[in-house]
Amino acid sequence: MTVVTPPAGRAATRSRFKLGREALMSIGGALLVGLVLAIIGLVLPPTNYIVFTLGFLVFLFTAQALAWNLIGGYGGQTSFGHATFFGIGAYATALLQQNAGFPPVIALLVGGVLAALFSQLWGYPLFRLRGFYFAIATIGIGEVTRLIVLNPLRNLTGGASGFTIDAAAGSGKLEQYLTGLGLAIGAFLISYWVRNSKLGLGLFALNMDSEAAETLGVDTTRLKAAALAISAFIVGLTGGIYARAYLYISPESVFAFPVSIAMVLMVVIGGIGTLLGPILGALIYVVIQDYLGAAQLTIGARTLQFRDVQLGLYGLLLALIILFEPAGLVGLFRRMGRRFRRGRGAGGDATAQSAVLNQQSEVE
Repeated sequence: MTVVTPPAGRAATRSRFKLGREALMSIGGALLVGLVLAIIGLVLPPTNYIVFTLGFLVFLFTAQALAWNLIGGYGGQTSFGHATFFGIGAYATALLQQNAGFPPVIALLVGGVLAALFSQLWGYPLFRLRGFYFAIATIGIGEVTRLIVLNPLRNLTGGASGFTIDAAAGSGKLEQYLTGLGLAIGAFLISYWVRNSKLGLGLFALNMDSEAAETLGVDTTRLKAAALAISAFIVGLTGGIYARAYLYISPESVFAFPVSIAMVLMVVIGGIGTLLGPILGALIYVVIQDYLGAAQLTIGARTLQFRDVQLGLYGLLLALIILFEPAGLVGLFRRMGRRFRRGRGAGGDATAQSAVLNQQSEVE
């Protein structure tokens, strides 16, 4: 007996096959890129600045941007307090490894877990707020945390003097590179999984209309808390990797407000709510930051260091992107692609019309 699949069933079968193929291509592509970059790191000498310094920073910032995008891009909850997770991961990893003798991997994981737990402490109360009220509240959380680490906990954290890690407890250039690469690939795979899961569907529904989502029975608070916990865990890991790489941390460096701004800026530059946007934004941010760090402008007898005004420049860039291309680079590329396809379509239509007219003239 022949079984005939209804049209709806055939469409669903094709949709499932397409989704599986897209997932395979995305995951396989990410792993292939990671393998190629790992081979590059193993082949080149550790003194290569572009690979082992800028490359490491690109991996670290990529993981941060992808993590922020989970709550800020998918869920629409703009957070300016993600530096708290970065700082908690950095200090927890440094203190556990040096003072308590924890193995590096365990110290990193505990730092990420502590960052995720801290996110739930302030996440649930603040999720009652919406829009810019939530964003402003996250700024307050970040500053309060920085001040607590700076003063009441100074005997543990070193206060304004910071905390220095022994070189023996640090990591070499190759280890930094491979660890950062692994975390960036992991953050991408997690971001892809969330995007195509029920959690991601709920986050996008929340982003579009939170009141409508709640009316349909979506537990928006639970969704926000889950996305924030995953995001905080990844950012906490980046903090621990940063501490082991640079061997010195302070409240003014890892809990600083510009750290949170950088995560927002990278995602907005690349394309908020997209999968590839945070990666593009991280790459551009690292290149700009590296250039501005050494750039200066001399006017008469006065010399202006761009690193002293880079926060203002980033703010200006953020405003320009929001005004002229809210979808970021990904949106710009998509718009250019649509124009190119329309141009080719118009050219094809014109060619077809010309051929028809020629045929009519020959008949006549």
